[in-house]
Amino acid sequence: MTTPLAIRRLVEKAIHLRELTPEIENEINYELTRLGYICDVEYEALELLMAEMDAGRIRFVPSF
Repeated sequence: MTTPLAIRRLVEKAIHLRELTPEIENEINYELTRLGYICDVEYEALELLMAEMDAGRIRFVPSF
């Protein structure tokens, strides 16, 4: 996924599913590594994801 705002779209996917899967996490990490920086919109999306996880509204699904 190499489109603009890819991280934001991945966060939206996690919020919609109400879970952070290993695949989504790997794609987010790939985008962070590929870009080397993120814009404010992407940063705010990651902050929202972490806040939702902290509040228990999104669960982390570990890989097996």
